[in-house]
This record gives sequence, structure tokens and C-alpha cells, in this order.
Amino acid sequence: MRRGMTVFLILLFMVGFTVAAGYQIGEHGTRAMGMGGAFVAQASDPSAIFFNAAGLGFQTGLNIMAGATIIMPKSDFTGPTPSTTTTDMESQTFYPPHAYVTYALENGVAFGVGFFAPFGLGTKWADDWVGRYLAVQTDLQALYINPTVAYKINEKVSVGVGFSYIMGEVELTQRVPTFSTLLPPTPAANDGWVSLKGDGTGFSFNAGVLYKASEKVSLGLSYRSLSTIKFEGDAVFTDMQALATFFPGGTGKTELPMPADLKAGIAYNVNEKFTVEADFEYVFWNAYKELELDIPDGPNFPLTGAPLQTGSVDEKDYKNAYLVRLGGEYSLEKLALRLGFVYDMSPVPDKSLEPLLPDSDRLEGIIGLGYMFSENVRVDAAYQYIKASERTVTSPTNEFPGTYNSTANLFGLTLGLSF
Repeated sequence: MRRGMTVFLILLFMVGFTVAAGYQIGEHGTRAMGMGGAFVAQASDPSAIFFNAAGLGFQTGLNIMAGATIIMPKSDFTGPTPSTTTTDMESQTFYPPHAYVTYALENGVAFGVGFFAPFGLGTKWADDWVGRYLAVQTDLQALYINPTVAYKINEKVSVGVGFSYIMGEVELTQRVPTFSTLLPPTPAANDGWVSLKGDGTGFSFNAGVLYKASEKVSLGLSYRSLSTIKFEGDAVFTDMQALATFFPGGTGKTELPMPADLKAGIAYNVNEKFTVEADFEYVFWNAYKELELDIPDGPNFPLTGAPLQTGSVDEKDYKNAYLVRLGGEYSLEKLALRLGFVYDMSPVPDKSLEPLLPDSDRLEGIIGLGYMFSENVRVDAAYQYIKASERTVTSPTNEFPGTYNSTANLFGLTLGLSF
């Protein structure tokens, strides 16, 4: 009983299913999305604030972009091993937004602000499924507000820097085993519930450089720093029956890293209509070593002489991981056609894999298009399919052994205005 509660409390501020490995989201501009996110060496629209701040230095005038990505994940779990029972994660749809406003002066200085959600989403499983003591429903939002400034040093080189204020919110729900009576101890027919809600803030900085080596070749490098969000939230227990006294709830505190990443890219203009790019992204997931929860101890449980509700530490030991992004754009007079491919490596070791985050290596294919309605108005759209590799974990390495399969369909849409 005590251990089951500890496992849940320690997951207080974890996230659920996301569309990049770990708990990261990479779709923050539909033009870039159509090229698989291979955009660091181009960074030629306002989403440069996310991909490579230096790209703003080569832009002109006032530019506005706003849009969203519709994300529809699917996942199932077979187990615990050796069971062959398969449980489907319940259907959910998410709409992480992105918006940017930028302005470039004639002296080479450009500035702007971006709004995007690079971490988040969630999972939802049935109330009575086999893993209900680990996860039922998870929802997370982490919104970055990212003011940025860039300077074009000359016709070949631009640099950019920015900082982000991060606002995070999370809500988790899980079942808790309980007793109907203590004398004698009798397991209850129905589980209890615990709901956790929390919020927190953090800060990070970003920097980039863009070098136009020639009319055909450009190189980009971008870095976004580690941020640690400090969360605080309330735990509320219901339907705990004979154990209600021993789970008073209270205020919990913890910290969750938003890992640093380094992106490098090279773009090549095959001709005036056709551009291809290859990017390599390295994510410093090793910052996520453990998750420590600070929560008030509940009353001592008479059968053990120790509290059932208590804080604890859960080892994660994520490993650094990388992504390879390939993309291309073919431009006609008003229409642009795009294609992208991504390999995304999971940072989650076998021992840390869980239904709250059913993660594995991913292959992603993307198609996109853009249309210029006028010199000032552009619309971009994209479709992305993600196939995660089947992943099986076994005991004793993992305490909830079984097999996970996950896919996702994504649709992006962005409106861009230039003045």
C-alpha cells in the first residue's frame, strides 16, 4: 500500500504521451514541420525564434505567424508479462499552439517574441485497467514566452539570443488500493482515487548563429538551455474508506527538468526552386536523474507504525539522445511542396518505462504544403505520421513488465502575415 502511493506521488509532475521522444514536442511552425523540423540552417520565417534565433537577422519588416498542431496519439499495452491481455489507451486530441511576432530594422537588428509549448500533452487509460495504480489520466501544459533579438553582422552572418519565461500546469489522476475495514484488514471492493493538480515556473535562454557560406549553402547552430520547473500542487484523496484518515493529502513540491538541446543544420539550394536540409539535434536528457517529491507525512499506520503517505525519491537515469531530421521544399510561383523524415531516439531506460510515458525510438514521415494568397498572406499545412518501435520490458529490470505499441497522427496549420 505504502509503496503504491509512493510510486504515484513520485510521478506527480511527469508528463504523458508526447510526439517526440521523452516528453518533448518539436512542431512549432507548420512550414518547418513539413520539412521534418529541418529548419535550423534556413530559419526563414518567425518560427526562427524557436529553431534558430539568428534567422531573424535575415528577415525584413513586420512578420506575424500563428497556428496549432492537432495531435492524435494512440498507444496500447500488453501485459503485465506473461499476460496476453492488451489495453488500448483512450482516444485524446491535443492542440499545442504556436505564435510569433517579429520586426526587423534597417540597421540589421531584429527582435520578436514567440509563444510555444515544447513539452506536454498527456495520457488517459481506463479507470479499471491493470495499470490503474500507476496512471489513469495525465495532462500537462508547459508554455514558453520567448523574447528574442538578432543582429545581422554582415550579408553572411547573423547571431541571435533570447530568454524564456516558462509556465507549467499539470493534473494527474490515479486509483489507490484501500481497505474497507482495518480490524480485520479487508481489501475494499472498490479502489480509492487521488487527484493531483500543480503549477510552476522556470526560465531558460537560447542562442544561435546562421552563416550563409554561399548562395547555395547555409549553416545553422542553435542552443536552448536547461530549465528546471519548480512545481507545487495539491493532492486530494477520495473514496479511501478505512484508510481516509491516513491519506490527508496536502501540498507537494518537486522539480522537473526541461532538458537543454543543441541543433546543427546545413541547407543546400539545389536551384532557385528546390532546397534541402539536414539537421542533427542532441538533447541532454541526462539532466533527468531522479524525481524527488516533498510532501507532508500522513499519520502513522497502526499495522506498520509508519505513515502510508510520505515523500520519496524515484530514480529515472535518462540518457542523452539525438534526432536526425531531413527535409526539402520545392517552390512554385505561389505553391510550395514539402517532405520530411525524422529519426527520434528515446532517452528512457528500460527500468523507467511506464504507462505514464510509453516511450520508444520513433520514425516519422511528413508531407506539407504552403500557399501564398498574396505578398502579405501565406498559409502552411502539414501531415505527420509517427510510428514508435514496439518496446518490451521485463522483470526484474522493470516492475511493470509488458509490451508497448504507439503511433500518432499530426496535422499542422499556420497563418503567416508579412508587412
